[in-house]
Amino acid sequence: MGAQKSIHAGKAKIDFNVDLTQKLCAALMLSPFRNSGSPLSLIIGSLYIKHPNLFGRSEKLDVSWDKGLDESNFFVAYRKPRPEWLPQRCFTIQHSISPEIGVHGLPVENFSRSGSGGVNLCRFSIGLDLNEPASSHWSSKTSIKFEHVRPVNDDGRSISKDLDGFPVTCSGSCHDSMVVLKQESQFAKEYDRSFDRLSLQIEQGIPVLSKWLIFNRFKFLASKGISLGPAFLLTSLTGGSIVGDIAPYQAFAIGGLGSVRGYGEGAVGSGRSFLVANSELTFPLNQMLEGAIFLDCGTDLCSGRHVPGNPALRHGKPGNGIGLGYSLRFKSHVGHFQVDYAINAFQQERVSFSFGKLAS
Repeated sequence: MGAQKSIHAGKAKIDFNVDLTQKLCAALMLSPFRNSGSPLSLIIGSLYIKHPNLFGRSEKLDVSWDKGLDESNFFVAYRKPRPEWLPQRCFTIQHSISPEIGVHGLPVENFSRSGSGGVNLCRFSIGLDLNEPASSHWSSKTSIKFEHVRPVNDDGRSISKDLDGFPVTCSGSCHDSMVVLKQESQFAKEYDRSFDRLSLQIEQGIPVLSKWLIFNRFKFLASKGISLGPAFLLTSLTGGSIVGDIAPYQAFAIGGLGSVRGYGEGAVGSGRSFLVANSELTFPLNQMLEGAIFLDCGTDLCSGRHVPGNPALRHGKPGNGIGLGYSLRFKSHVGHFQVDYAINAFQQERVSFSFGKLAS
């Protein structure tokens, strides 16, 4: 159930979008490791407010709030227009709470699912984004932000150790603070029957105070798509590494949708470094339905032992994984529905569902 409302404030227009939906299908598929609580815990909601002319000079204000089954996110963005040849600035404030399943989650059913590990991350950040003017096939963004991370348990209480008594922060206290300088660059080029894409991301932790984290984190994504008659082949390689200070929640989690399918989120491993290769062949079945077959491979490059507390070893994660499967995808003018069936290296099957609205 949902509601939309638009109001006028002078010459400006403010759009409200409130959507409250009870996830009945999710309730039927809840993991036995998760306490569903009251029926209200199965309610998700969202609220969006957009003001295109806040102070009469085309300043844009975006406010959004999203509540999921286990997480919530509040985000504010303020943009002040500048000439096109100058970097566009955006001031942001964000507060989120989400379960840390990727690193601290417990793999179950031969690693095909991940149960709650009792660690949730409460994040608060405030920062500035600078979007550089696009040139040729390249685009880039630079941001700097202050981030405060506070792990909490399922009851919302601050914690400094996980269920096994190992630290969940880098500082050893109940929170970590850091200033992060981030540089993102993207390359995209399309041809008649193919495309190339490359994304590079570098984060540098700046130790403004002695107890704040100092690190360098690098991540890349390279992908190529090729049309093969009516079918389309997409291959990609993702990797990254982090040096310096590291909290367990900063480790690269391997496994799950967008990584190695056939495994639960983070069920392959979590390390300071990683590599994931994906190959997928899609083919149309009719105007609204298409099928796909895929093969995913991932590894932590034997870096799991370098994560504080070695959560991957304690949870028995293999560090390497292969997933093979097929997918059915239904698309219409109102949204899309996708079913993935995959089998992992432990010969355990996994079926996952995803729903979504198509962009208007």
